Amino acid sequence: MSEEKLQDLRTQIDEIDDKLLDLFNQRAACAVAVAEVKRNDTEKPDDAINFFRPDREAQVIQRIKSSNRGPLSDDEVGRLVREVMSACLALEQPLKIAYLGPEGTFTQSAALKHFGHSVSTIPMSSIPEVFSSVESGYADYGLVPVENSTE
Repeated sequence: MSEEKLQDLRTQIDEIDDKLLDLFNQRAACAVAVAEVKRNDTEKPDDAINFFRPDREAQVIQRIKSSNRGPLSDDEVGRLVREVMSACLALEQPLKIAYLGPEGTFTQSAALKHFGHSVSTIPMSSIPEVFSSVESGYADYGLVPVENSTE
């Protein structure tokens, strides 16, 4: 491949990246507007408003996957959209996810896969501690393994 052709392709990629950046920020601005509508429709404090809507997120991911024509796989497109939604949700209300720790466990990986990397993950030393952190409001959601060799 000639150097000129390679440079042309890199220029195209840069232009596409600039468009993506603009679209990401447009989507983020819409997410902030959605949060304002939710805030204005209730007298509840922010921590009592349900900004995270897993049913809506699943619907968005499924719609995007069904429109995918490749070459990216549906799973990869789903992961990309999940991360964009996670970043946008963090603008509305950052989520705190308690999980059976320590950091680097499969449970933390599952939390990041499900909620995206824009959440705060909080390691807990026991499964009951995960549940109590959610019950007390310290965390928004808790993630525990179905089976665990230590408990």
